[in-house]
Amino acid sequence: MSQNFDTALKPPFSEKWGWFVALGVLMIMGGGIAFGNVMAATVASVYTVGIVMLLGGILHMAHAFRVKKSESAFYWSFSGACYTVAGIFALLNPLLASATITLLMAVALIVAGAFRIWTAIKLRPLDGWRWIALGGLLTLVAGLVIAAGWPVNSLWILGLFLAIDLVMQGLALIAFGVLAKG
Repeated sequence: MSQNFDTALKPPFSEKWGWFVALGVLMIMGGGIAFGNVMAATVASVYTVGIVMLLGGILHMAHAFRVKKSESAFYWSFSGACYTVAGIFALLNPLLASATITLLMAVALIVAGAFRIWTAIKLRPLDGWRWIALGGLLTLVAGLVIAAGWPVNSLWILGLFLAIDLVMQGLALIAFGVLAKG
């Protein structure tokens, strides 16, 4: 079954392999630009989040008017107002928003790392549990390092993560394109 699936997908991707490689190269270039000025990349990230939240809030409130006679109208209105306020906050003060997002990211990494370690301990009778524990430990340490450097690192940490993500996605697309060509 999977061989038929692979064979069915191969022609469209093998014909367009160059587009994947080109997109990968552009993403790596974007990552390089972000690495060159991680503070500007942080601000750009926060503006992007702010715009998305603002648009989401407006759409939630518009939806509230469409369902104004239902029980959920208050939920949609309140949710939309929260998104809108958060989006405006991010757009008006991106540095404070980046500090907030960075702190939330540190907490999320700490919790995720601790949970992975706990899960690994529960999986201890199975082979490979140490890899899950190691991954959890690295996630936990990353969260602790970010929290220890907060709020100063909030000026650059989001931009650094954006740069790393752009480069990694670019490399993945180049690898995919080259392998799809074959």
